[in-house]
Amino acid sequence: MDDKPLLIEIADGVAILRLNRPAALNSLNRTLRAMLIEALAEMDARNDVSAIILTGTGRAFCAGLDVKELGASGSTVAENIDNDDLGSALSRVKTPLIAAINGLAVTGGFEITLACDIVLAAESAWFQDTHAKIGLLPGWGLSQRLPRVVGPYRAKEISLSARKVTAEEATHLGFVNSVVPDIQLMPEALGLARSIAQWPGEHTRRIKTLIDDGYAITLADALKFEAREAHALNVQVQIEAKNS
Repeated sequence: MDDKPLLIEIADGVAILRLNRPAALNSLNRTLRAMLIEALAEMDARNDVSAIILTGTGRAFCAGLDVKELGASGSTVAENIDNDDLGSALSRVKTPLIAAINGLAVTGGFEITLACDIVLAAESAWFQDTHAKIGLLPGWGLSQRLPRVVGPYRAKEISLSARKVTAEEATHLGFVNSVVPDIQLMPEALGLARSIAQWPGEHTRRIKTLIDDGYAITLADALKFEAREAHALNVQVQIEAKNS
């Protein structure tokens, strides 16, 4: 296995970004954060990439920030991460983003999960928010995305207790689409990504944006927003009639 902190593969319209610090549970040191932010922007700008898979090597998806690096730096957490905001980088991605959770997804890893569009998890995967335990506040969207998926009461229970959530429970809570045997995780993720990549990237990106932007406003405003966006695009589209 390559020793680069981030591995990138591109084939059949699909980019795979693989966090590759297995000995550190794929924790996000400054180098990996910078590489991931750059790779997300690069993949999002490519015409030959219509879906992105984010996964990890080893037994972890991502254990969050590299606390050893933070402790050794002698500076505050904000001073370490404010200039490389991964949360904003994830939010800027217009290409459909699939999380393939191969193992533990803790704190920052949990935040990354919730920032993705579709989440597949291995049976051995689990999730945990330890912000309360270590004395930090989430800054990549967890405190806002989690309650929108599971409701505020469940979100408070999960975050305030810092308990583990299994992949199976996560499907019932709604932030994991499906759980598969560990060995089937990447084949399932690739199959899903290719099913998305078969369609024009411009179309899938606009549909993703339509859902995301509409979900952030009231239903009445969202319906008006959809109508405006649909008219703007559909007025340009001519569908060829075909005899059955």
